[in-house]
Amino acid sequence: MSARYPLVAVFADESCLGNGKAGATPGGLGALVEFQGADGSVRRFDLWASEPDTTNNRMALRSVIDTFAAMSRKGNALSVHFTTDSRYIVDGMTSWVRGWMARGWRRKEGAVENVELWQQAVSAIAMHEVQWSWVRGHAGHPQNEYANHLATRAAAAQDSSGGLVPSSFTTWWESYRGTRQPLTPFPAAERFVPAPALPAASMARREG
Repeated sequence: MSARYPLVAVFADESCLGNGKAGATPGGLGALVEFQGADGSVRRFDLWASEPDTTNNRMALRSVIDTFAAMSRKGNALSVHFTTDSRYIVDGMTSWVRGWMARGWRRKEGAVENVELWQQAVSAIAMHEVQWSWVRGHAGHPQNEYANHLATRAAAAQDSSGGLVPSSFTTWWESYRGTRQPLTPFPAAERFVPAPALPAASMARREG
């Protein structure tokens, strides 16, 4: 297969300070969004947001919702290679969601955790095609480490970028002191393998 629309690479991560502990647990999300120009150069943009009392799973879902909302503002369909260290997102989007939708947004065992956010996430990706990829977190992957930097900073500062803003990745990477791996190259359009469209996404495309 190959990308049908303009190709975008997204590297997203989430953070929750004190996740699972008593008291408020502030969280954040971060995303590095890469576009490739006609000359092969890569343009990068950052996105981050926060919540005062949340969970890792909620922020992982919001990383999908907020990033796709920002990329969809011009109303153009995109082919998105979405990389995250959250198995919750990758397994959910490639396996669990289809079954939940078939059962009226319920699990075999009962209610779906964070169901409203899952519904928002499915709606957010509806007009696009997406390849979901998992990467091990905190392992030195450059773009994932930067997304984690954005997410933890947002959680601590409790602020938001308000959408896509010019990225500070290059400056950050030059000063990075962790285990360094080569940058992940921009994905090749001819190797893009999107996940099967979800029912809501198929309907949205037909109506569009």
